[in-house]
Amino acid sequence: MQEDRQRGTIAVALSVMISQPLLAAMMFLQYAIWGAWEPPLSGYLTEKLGFTGWGLSLIYVALPIMNLLAPITAGQVADRLLPAQRALGIFQLLGGVVMFVLAFQRELVPMTVFMLLYALLYAPTLALTNSIAFHHLRDPQRDFGPIRVWGTIGWIVAGWLLSVMRGQFGSADWGVIDVFVLAGTFSILMGLISFALPHTPPAKEGADPLAFREALVLLKNRSYLTFFIIAFVVATELRLYYMLTFPFLQESGRAVGLTEQSLPAWMTVAQIAEIFTIAFLLPYALPKWGVRNTMLLGILAWPVRYAVFAITWATYQTAPWMVWVSIASLALHGFCYVFFFVVSFIYTDMVAPKDIRSSAQALINFAVLGVGLIIGGFFAGWLKEIFSTHVGETVTTNYTGVFLVPTIITVIAAIVFALLFREDRSEQTAPA
Repeated sequence: MQEDRQRGTIAVALSVMISQPLLAAMMFLQYAIWGAWEPPLSGYLTEKLGFTGWGLSLIYVALPIMNLLAPITAGQVADRLLPAQRALGIFQLLGGVVMFVLAFQRELVPMTVFMLLYALLYAPTLALTNSIAFHHLRDPQRDFGPIRVWGTIGWIVAGWLLSVMRGQFGSADWGVIDVFVLAGTFSILMGLISFALPHTPPAKEGADPLAFREALVLLKNRSYLTFFIIAFVVATELRLYYMLTFPFLQESGRAVGLTEQSLPAWMTVAQIAEIFTIAFLLPYALPKWGVRNTMLLGILAWPVRYAVFAITWATYQTAPWMVWVSIASLALHGFCYVFFFVVSFIYTDMVAPKDIRSSAQALINFAVLGVGLIIGGFFAGWLKEIFSTHVGETVTTNYTGVFLVPTIITVIAAIVFALLFREDRSEQTAPA
């Protein structure tokens, strides 16, 4: 049993890829679509189209908004009327068409409208892919992780492909938005493959979109309330990372020869570190250090990374090597995301009574990956505007000021968490 638990996730993922190739391909494409546009789009919008921080906010909050609405809208249709694989195929094919329409947009208002439409189509597919995988895996608890890791691999490959497109074919200057072209291509391919997935009948009853209400009782526990508030705060800073890291590195990276062609591939350092952390470090850290210390380390990784960004912007012209330090600091994403957010979902499952565990997961998703990312999107755009100067059509952003703000916020979050959160192992009714 102990040897079985210690098997590397990536090795298991390879074996699952052989036994469940369609499910692995499904996860690969699902997150390749997302990874094709999410990290590099902000750089294109600011550099090529001159979008302001407010414009970036409107584009980047579309998906979190639709993540909140999907269970009420398209998610209910998928749950009640169609087999999951057909609903997935229809949503992805339509989403691919919308992505190609987005590739030709140049103005904020139509791009925002089409981005909201695309997000409405993409948001329910996140739950659909999970449902299909759980339905057809023999041992979901053991095999879902190795299947899901192919999603992160897809995100990485999308970044590399974008670098190849820009470096070899000059896609950044095609006259269309290349990140949407790549995402649309992945989406069409995903839509076609979906119809070949194993049959997954619709549920007899759709999931309650407000199921999280049952878990509000957990907030009576002071430690869980502390954790919940800190998780919400840190989630707002997660959106800032995805929105502003690419334009920051795009501008400062010129000092060391980084270009819009090579940067998408460099950005995948974060996802490579994420795979390594979840496969090799988390299985060791969580049992040995416990939830409190593991999450505290995860929180502390955030201000370290943002402080490196702030220092880099202040010094890169005289010390260009600091840009490479910032690139290296992307590897902290493994700690930032895995040690905090992944452990957050594990902790929620551990402390929630068995009859409300699903509701507890819905609650943390609603607050952290829904409302938290929406607020974080507008906060990131506001920060960029506050620290930007406009001279004619030229916009200069002081990224030192931008990144000092989340540095301070996450330091305060770590201090509050360390002082108020107490880990009561007697509450932990479910194993990690």
